[in-house]
Amino acid sequence: MTDPRLGLTVTHRRYVPHAHAHYGGSLVDGAYTLGLFGDVATEVAIVLDGDEGLLAGYSDVRFLGPVRAGDVLEATCEVVRIGRRSRELRCTAQVVARAQPERGPSAAAVLDPPLPVVAATATLVVPEPLTGG
Repeated sequence: MTDPRLGLTVTHRRYVPHAHAHYGGSLVDGAYTLGLFGDVATEVAIVLDGDEGLLAGYSDVRFLGPVRAGDVLEATCEVVRIGRRSRELRCTAQVVARAQPERGPSAAAVLDPPLPVVAATATLVVPEPLTGG
């Protein structure tokens, strides 16, 4: 029998502020997106287990494209495996809108299609369920 919790998907969107640009071309470091995955994984744990859990680690992290200040990032975590106390999550991030400073200081555009920027697998750990009554 398949666990009905498999496939649960949570998505957050966040504007990337200019204060996070650390490199030329308004580039943002990869840790910014990994931190966003942590926030999404926390919501997954709350929905599945009624606890914030702990993001124990990432594997197979791939940086696929640049994240820049002024981007709107969409981060998604999908539950792909459920263990006794662990959950494996497929995490993806994409830029859904991007600043266009060449058009003007506040110009931006929706990207269609969105630009994939990070993919990772995360392991989420939750506490043992309480027993007794």
